[in-house]
Amino acid sequence: MTDFAGADWREALMGRQAVLRADARASRTDEEGRGAGDADAGMGPVSRQRTWNRAYRRRAVLADLAVGTLTGLVTAVGALPGGSLAQRALVLAAVPVCWVVTLALSHGYERRFAGAGPEEYRAVMRSALFLVGATALVSYGLELDLPRGLPLVVAPMLFLLGLYARHLLRRDLYRRRALGRETQSTVIIGNARSVVAMIREINRAPDQGLKVVAACVSGLNLSGDVPSQVEGVPVFGYPEEAMSAVDLFDAQVVAVSSDPDLHGPELRRLAWSLEEREVDLVVSPGLLGVAGPRLSIRPTAGMPLLHVERPVMSGGRRVVKATVERLLTLVLALVALPVLVLIAIAIRVDSRGPVLFRQQRVGAQGRVFNMVKFRTMCVDAEARLAQLRGDAGNDVLFKMKDDPRVTRVGRILRRFSLDELPQLINVVRGEMALVGPRPPLEREVAAYEPDAVRRLRVKPGLTGLWQVSGRSDLSWDESLRLDLWYVDNWCLVLDLQILVRTARAVLRGAGAY
Repeated sequence: MTDFAGADWREALMGRQAVLRADARASRTDEEGRGAGDADAGMGPVSRQRTWNRAYRRRAVLADLAVGTLTGLVTAVGALPGGSLAQRALVLAAVPVCWVVTLALSHGYERRFAGAGPEEYRAVMRSALFLVGATALVSYGLELDLPRGLPLVVAPMLFLLGLYARHLLRRDLYRRRALGRETQSTVIIGNARSVVAMIREINRAPDQGLKVVAACVSGLNLSGDVPSQVEGVPVFGYPEEAMSAVDLFDAQVVAVSSDPDLHGPELRRLAWSLEEREVDLVVSPGLLGVAGPRLSIRPTAGMPLLHVERPVMSGGRRVVKATVERLLTLVLALVALPVLVLIAIAIRVDSRGPVLFRQQRVGAQGRVFNMVKFRTMCVDAEARLAQLRGDAGNDVLFKMKDDPRVTRVGRILRRFSLDELPQLINVVRGEMALVGPRPPLEREVAAYEPDAVRRLRVKPGLTGLWQVSGRSDLSWDESLRLDLWYVDNWCLVLDLQILVRTARAVLRGAGAY
């Protein structure tokens, strides 16, 4: 281990621990006082933190039972023509029970997936497909005379309502966590550099429920009268002091950053100690931008090695993505047709010039294509660009608020992203996708650093993580981080999540100018 700097580090550390203990006791007393009158299950804050997962699972089961009951009711009433009362009652009772059981078998209620990542949504998809296959198999094996349209009603309803129910559950969980409830007190262990990076990543995603209360860090200077802090988190002491910090702060999670000094026997003993206290242990592999589904454990020669799957954007998955997106695009185009006509008329009336604006953009593998969108600027906008550059906050992507080149109708279209609707044509042509990185200009690609070129591995999208995370308010580094994360971790469920979040982001209009 790397020693803390300073000759009297032990005395300084003991003094700091005494201060932290006093603060922790005072904080705990205040919380218990506030929690004594709390009506939420009659528990104080600490008890609620320890049982947050059980409460979330209970809400999830009730929501899934409601989804199954509603689906069973619709099926019994509308999809069983000529069915007897007993058959209808059987369907009404069986659908919700089978739905909850199937979700449980598909890991839909596991603690590690609760409220985080796309695995809950994948469980809903797997369960709906499993029920279709199981129904067909049972019907054939027992020679049951079930209506052929029965699975076509039950599976889509369970899938769509199930996804929506999980979406509402997560929104409710995030709201609770924003109020400081259903969070998990977390102690971070590691060396100075890796601990700082981990704290920043955790603070960047408060909706994941980890609340860092202390850090046990090697390589910091603890001399002085004020307790040392990293990223606003009090430093409790050495990594060896971790169990004292867990007991003091009543932590529910210990997170180990990628620390070369903490491995093997030391890490195993830490796991044993935490097991006795029923405290979760999570270990960072030191890999940023890699989602859970790409990580697995490969036991080799008695060692648990972390296996990182290669990103897959070819073969069957690419065909599925293209097929689903083109079908959705055709549906969206038909629904939006009246709006497209009205926008075209408004642009013609508002200013002179063409209705559509065509511009060369760079697509997958560096192929150039003509992107189509509604014209939102005056006809000489490109000629006036040079004198306006330098006023935007994004170094690579030129965007500025109150751009004088934007027309009156254009401001409305940009606020709600309606100017991008004609890009549905590019999606049908196969030049763009519904979801993907932002389509860059050729001059932007020329200024890319090596890492940014990876954005061009996939087709650019009409929407993407950048669209639902702040749009033009994002810095270039943040936009790039989101796009690279998408490229490395794409899945169909993630695309569906982004499409749902896009509707909410468009209605808010934040970051659109």
